[in-house]
Amino acid sequence: MSEAEESEQRRLARNVNELLQELRVAQAGVQILFGFLLSIAFTDKYASTGTYVRVTHLATVLCAAIAVAFLTAPAAWHRVLFRQGRREDVVAAGNTFALIGLAFLALAMTGTVLLLAEVILGKWPSVIVGVAAFVIFSGLWFAVPFASSRRARERKRPNVA
Repeated sequence: MSEAEESEQRRLARNVNELLQELRVAQAGVQILFGFLLSIAFTDKYASTGTYVRVTHLATVLCAAIAVAFLTAPAAWHRVLFRQGRREDVVAAGNTFALIGLAFLALAMTGTVLLLAEVILGKWPSVIVGVAAFVIFSGLWFAVPFASSRRARERKRPNVA
C-alpha cells in the first residue's frame, strides 16, 4: 500500500471515529428524551388529555423514534461494513443519517417544548413557544452552519471578471 493510500485510510478512520463520537452525544440525549416521552402516556393526567395533546405527543414520540433510528444507523453500518474496507461508504451514509437524525431530534425537541407549553400556557401561547423552539433548533443546528459553509465556499471561489 502506498503512503497516499495509507493517508487516505487514516483520514477515513479519523472521520468514522469523529462521526461516531459526535453521534454518542446526540444518541444519549434522544434516548433519554424518548424514554421520558414514553413514560408520559402512563400517567394519570394523560388519560384526561384531549386529542390535540395526544396527537402532538404521538408525533413527538415518532420523531424521537426516527431520530434514534437514524442516529444509531452509522454505528450499525460501521459494525457491518468495517471489515470490508468500506469506511468511505460508512462516512458518506453516516453523515446523511446524522443530519436526518438531527432534523428529527429537532422536531422531537420542538414537540416536547410544545407539549410542555400546552400544559403550562394553553393553546396559542404554546404554539408561539413551539415555533420559537423550532426556529432556535433549526437555526442553530442547520441554517447557521449551512450559511457559514456557503460563505466559506464563496470566499474560496476565484473572482471572475
